[in-house]
Amino acid sequence: MTDSAVRPDTRLAPPLKLDDFEPRAREVLPRGIYDYIAGGSEDEAALRGNREAFARYRFRFRVLASTDRPELGGELLGQHFAMPVHLSPTAIQRMAHSDGEAAAYRGATDAGIAYCLSTLSSVSIEDVAASASGVRWFQLYMHPERAVSAAFVERAVDAGYSAIVLTVDLPKTGRRERDIYNAFSLPEGLSYANLDGRRNQATAEGPDPFAQNVNAHTHPALSWGDLEWLVAKTSLPVILKGVVRPDDAHHAVEAGARGLIVSNHGGRQLDYAIASIDALPDVVAAVGGQVPVLVDGGIRRGTDVLKALCLGASGVLIGRPYLWALAVGGTDGVRRMLAMLREEIEVSMSLLGAGRLGELSQDLVTRV
Repeated sequence: MTDSAVRPDTRLAPPLKLDDFEPRAREVLPRGIYDYIAGGSEDEAALRGNREAFARYRFRFRVLASTDRPELGGELLGQHFAMPVHLSPTAIQRMAHSDGEAAAYRGATDAGIAYCLSTLSSVSIEDVAASASGVRWFQLYMHPERAVSAAFVERAVDAGYSAIVLTVDLPKTGRRERDIYNAFSLPEGLSYANLDGRRNQATAEGPDPFAQNVNAHTHPALSWGDLEWLVAKTSLPVILKGVVRPDDAHHAVEAGARGLIVSNHGGRQLDYAIASIDALPDVVAAVGGQVPVLVDGGIRRGTDVLKALCLGASGVLIGRPYLWALAVGGTDGVRRMLAMLREEIEVSMSLLGAGRLGELSQDLVTRV
């Protein structure tokens, strides 16, 4: 899309919160692209459930303990971040804005947080790295050919990425009915930049062409042996994304994972999956502080971030909100969205009675 194609509708008031970016993005994105980003699988129960679950957690705030300017910075995997929010990997971001992943990465860099690049990005590993100087992680979909996966990892190491995020909840793409209704496919002129520009047109003619396209580049029989291979393959920390069970979390740590992301893939894979925030406490308990645990799915407010941290998360990741901001304003949109979220976290943290991240604990929240 050209820059002129992503100007926000001037009839809409300036955004005050993350959700305000979505209607503006809907005004400027083609229907199929909007539905691809917004949608979930089948009944979209898991998609809705991620948001509904946050509403069940309420704060037991402290008084006479507030700080005017809470400290939001902290350490994760040996690196310092300005706040405990990072950008999740999402595919082909040039669907939202002509600068795609490079624009989102610049916004994350300006905010002092990590950006995670998808295997199925529309800007290459190397070009994203060259576009800014912030912390970058590479998300890996294990390819059916292990040599292809090995090459991805080697390229990420050479380009200065500091972690590998292995997504394990997509042995095949979930049944995303919005995409089926729209006969959605990879838009003309876009390609998977890390796959030598391949569009995989040969498998893109069925009832769900985009899913067929993705499935051609992902391992349908991923196993614990693949995780062990990856850990042995690279000296970078491997973070496992897509864990919701404590036994899987324990197994992942035993296999060498150095971080976990509790996630149901934004409600886009198995429908009626447990909400990420509900799965978080048991996963945290299972690993017993051996590795950091992050969470994504349904985070739209600073209070959502604080609830996750109180329940034991070391940080959170967001996906759709930054894509809407990217569609509306490119790097400036992402930067603005993150500044809004930071302000919400600061105000709510002060009202909660916590001056730094280490003071956030489970006794500050209750499930109702």
